[in-house]
Amino acid sequence: MESLRIALVDDYEIVLRGLEMMLRSYGDSLEVVELDLNSNVAKPVDLTLYDTFAATPGDREDVHELAANPLAGKVVVYSWDLDETRVKAALANGASGYLSKGLPAARLVRSLYEIHQGKGQVFHGSGSQAKASLGDWPGREEGLTQREAEVLALITQGLSNTEIADRVQLSVNTVKTFIRSCYRRIGVANRSNAILWGFEHGFIPDHKRVAPRQ
Repeated sequence: MESLRIALVDDYEIVLRGLEMMLRSYGDSLEVVELDLNSNVAKPVDLTLYDTFAATPGDREDVHELAANPLAGKVVVYSWDLDETRVKAALANGASGYLSKGLPAARLVRSLYEIHQGKGQVFHGSGSQAKASLGDWPGREEGLTQREAEVLALITQGLSNTEIADRVQLSVNTVKTFIRSCYRRIGVANRSNAILWGFEHGFIPDHKRVAPRQ
């Protein structure tokens, strides 16, 4: 099996580093050659994996710009949001594939190969949206699930509950449930204190280019 060159895109270094560490276990199959934070791919790769953690979904401008970059290869959206309408919109926006964050690591790697070979576009994983065993995210050491951390990151970025619900394709009531569980885990009582906690614990997006670890 040929080794694929892959770029990872997200706004949070901890998320990118977590994906890099997970994919490193499959180094014979995938070579991570670039990690990008708020920046376009600058080196030729076979695939670009766009992680939607606390970022715009696949049907927005970020993915469109990536897909238009000839260096990015095939752009693959990596998300919890498996709403059929949004998936179709992401593919129409230029994405070549769409992967669920519920996929086990081995299946994730195999799905990337299948997308690269044109054997499929959309790959679903576990139905659970509350937990993920892959990668890393801010607040994990404090006990936050990936979904809770994503909601808290969007709160820290200043989004309202309605805006968060639209971004992550959950109901406002579900978003409120995640917010309450976040507050309990980090020991705060209101939104202002949650934002302050987020500022102090890495929930502000990083704005720099990150080089892959050697």
